[in-house]
Amino acid sequence: MLTSGIILLSGGLLSPNPGLIFWTAVTFVIVLVILKKIAWGPIVSMLEEREKGIQSAIDRAHTAKEEAESILKKNKEMLAKADAEADKIIREGKEYADKVRSELTEKAQVESQKMIAAAKEEIEQEKRRALDVLRNEVADMAVKGAEKIIRTTLDADKQKAVVNDMINEMAAKRN
Repeated sequence: MLTSGIILLSGGLLSPNPGLIFWTAVTFVIVLVILKKIAWGPIVSMLEEREKGIQSAIDRAHTAKEEAESILKKNKEMLAKADAEADKIIREGKEYADKVRSELTEKAQVESQKMIAAAKEEIEQEKRRALDVLRNEVADMAVKGAEKIIRTTLDADKQKAVVNDMINEMAAKRN
């Protein structure tokens, strides 16, 4: 503090003092040489390492970005393929379902036609059997009626009674 007070009293910093300038320059050069020998190399090498590290990080970031873009592109392609495959599977499933439905409909129609034909045939057979039974019954009744008529005398009241008896017998047989 005393030195700075002397400098201020003797004219201050504005008036040049050759001794002070010389020693300041010598001190600056000594500090510069010491810093160059001791600190400059490590500082520069540290800055170079830092620069290399930053450049390496930038390069890795670019590489990672390119890889990410490549992976994203592959994923989009795979997703598009998966969508196309899903659409294809759905379309094939619908086509198969339509085919199965039409086959089942056709089979059902054929089966129903067979069942209708079988039912008609069965009805026809039952009709023939019923007609055969009816013919046989009518023939039997006619024979019995003729037999009764022949046995009895042929007056009108007796004929009506015989016919009524035959009708009653037929009704009793049917029930």
